[in-house]
Amino acid sequence: MLRTVLLTLALVAAPAAVRSADLPVGFVRLREVAPTIQYDIRYAGPHNFVGRPIAAYAAPECILTRQAAEALAAAARELAAQGLGLRVYDCYRPAQAVADFVAWARDLGDEAMKPEFYPRVPKTELFARGYIAEKSGHSRGSTVDLAIVRLDQKPAPPWAPGEPLADCALPMGERFDDATLDFGTGYDCFDVRAHHGAAGIPAEATTNRETLKTLMQRHGFTPYAEEWWHYTLAGEPFPGTYFDFPVTGGP
Repeated sequence: MLRTVLLTLALVAAPAAVRSADLPVGFVRLREVAPTIQYDIRYAGPHNFVGRPIAAYAAPECILTRQAAEALAAAARELAAQGLGLRVYDCYRPAQAVADFVAWARDLGDEAMKPEFYPRVPKTELFARGYIAEKSGHSRGSTVDLAIVRLDQKPAPPWAPGEPLADCALPMGERFDDATLDFGTGYDCFDVRAHHGAAGIPAEATTNRETLKTLMQRHGFTPYAEEWWHYTLAGEPFPGTYFDFPVTGGP
């Protein structure tokens, strides 16, 4: 009887994070916390700068630390009142996925996706320019890549291998249709026009970037200067740990 009571008390006292039993303590799937946020998890499919699913992305899922997920949920609730929402492109990124990027970047013969994602950058300069790195803050679990969408906007048809590739820095309507607000470039565009404060992008795109930046900062995230889509939770819970568990859809 005493053992049963103690077990019951232990279950009641257990932190909410253990609900995702297959994840490390402190991590959740974003859909558990913010089910209205939309997904376009690029590294689980072929539409990315490599052109194939990336190592350790077994599902198009967004996994984050609970703190980052809850902050993102609050940002989404604020946007919803304006008829807007969030769409995530990448969340937690396993260390082995980062290693996959590094191996791809060193294979100078593989430039299949260059026409869309890095048309003006020699592949030999991807490391020097900071587009590819040996480690990623995404692997700490509190960094997210995202954009703002209109809630009444229909999703764009997904890109399929073999379809034409359009320069990610072309004007909206000429580049791939992400079905988001206009941010001046597509996602993962290795180009100076993807930087915060970049010249040569439409005024509306500049405004949308500022809207996203202000929203994310208000909810505790900090921007990355070279990528308008990239934000990290300030005071992240695992600042020195780079995780390597796979991205999965759950048990």
